[in-house]
Amino acid sequence: MKQTRGFTVVLAVTTLFTGAPDVQARGATPSDADGEVTFTAGLTVQCGDTLTTHTRLTHDLHCPSSAPFALQLDGDGIVLDLGGYTIRRTGPENRNSQGIVIARGRMVRNGTVRGFGSGITTTIGAGPLNVRLHELALLDNGAGVYDRASPGNFLITNSRLNGNGSGLSSEFDASNGNFDVRSSLFTHNGTAMLGDFHSIDVLDSTFTSNGRVFLCWESNIRIRSSTIAWNDAVGSIPNDPGFRLCRQMRFENTLIANNAAFAPATDPVWNPLNLSMLDTLAVRNGTGLEAAAGTIYIDGNTFYGNASGLTLSDRAGFPYTSLTGIVRGNQFLANDGDGLRVQPPSIPTVLNNLALGNAGFGIYAPTAFDGGGNVARGNTAGDCVGIVCAMY
Repeated sequence: MKQTRGFTVVLAVTTLFTGAPDVQARGATPSDADGEVTFTAGLTVQCGDTLTTHTRLTHDLHCPSSAPFALQLDGDGIVLDLGGYTIRRTGPENRNSQGIVIARGRMVRNGTVRGFGSGITTTIGAGPLNVRLHELALLDNGAGVYDRASPGNFLITNSRLNGNGSGLSSEFDASNGNFDVRSSLFTHNGTAMLGDFHSIDVLDSTFTSNGRVFLCWESNIRIRSSTIAWNDAVGSIPNDPGFRLCRQMRFENTLIANNAAFAPATDPVWNPLNLSMLDTLAVRNGTGLEAAAGTIYIDGNTFYGNASGLTLSDRAGFPYTSLTGIVRGNQFLANDGDGLRVQPPSIPTVLNNLALGNAGFGIYAPTAFDGGGNVARGNTAGDCVGIVCAMY
């Protein structure tokens, strides 16, 4: 628990490993993570084996980094239960080393994969693959989960990804699919999630002490009922000069608190085609949120005690579009810069917002449509520009 200028920030992680309901990946066949399966005892399993039946390990595996893989799954619908044991890389670090390779299979669960170039990965050309990863610890890998399939659809539940270069990522220009994340914890990763021809859907998860939480490159990303706190940056949404495009960035009922920045200094503005933020609390972050988008839906959020509040502007490049949409029912409170700034010539509709005690303007929106009902007072540079605000 951390006290933050009158707000109490609580990182609720009690559901990460207990009591989470079973859930299903988009397009995946229904599965029960703890369902009864007749396992082959893993007494004779060795590094480099290919498994073609349901298998439960009975011991740790220490596998050389020079081997093609630690284990491979190659059987329709099979489950690998690690039995609470660890598969660990031995020998020098090797970015090409692979922990568990999934050519065919349904689930990997209940154990640790540590120290490989790719902790869990699929094979190029495989697909469609619908894979459940449940109650896993993916630690200190180059990539925790690395998809090479087309499509590769992952449901990741009650898992911990720590110390990886990237938590979730994929083969450049050679794979596509979905990462659905439920009740999981991401800590101390370089980039927790990279969306490149993979959509990402996150629910009830926690991201803390990562370099950045997401890179939305060619993706749709949705983060719901989650906590993003004490990271170097919340995320990157570049304005790619090629064909890649973050089509949708969406937050719902999420806490974004005490991060050093919303975006890295090298790429400080988010450039999604569509940005939505609903019922989200942004508290005491080291920068404000700057977004250059096509359409926006910003509703019911609170920006409190940040270096600045929310800045909106037109999205340059391809596809160019003047920013439109709704900014409604938000609170901009005690930020060190402006509360809400809409850069001309953007034309969102601004209505029913409250701006109090910001060090810059309360609401600066000279080209926005005035939807009425805005209230501002006690803002150092002025209360409202471009729209009419009431004191109460």
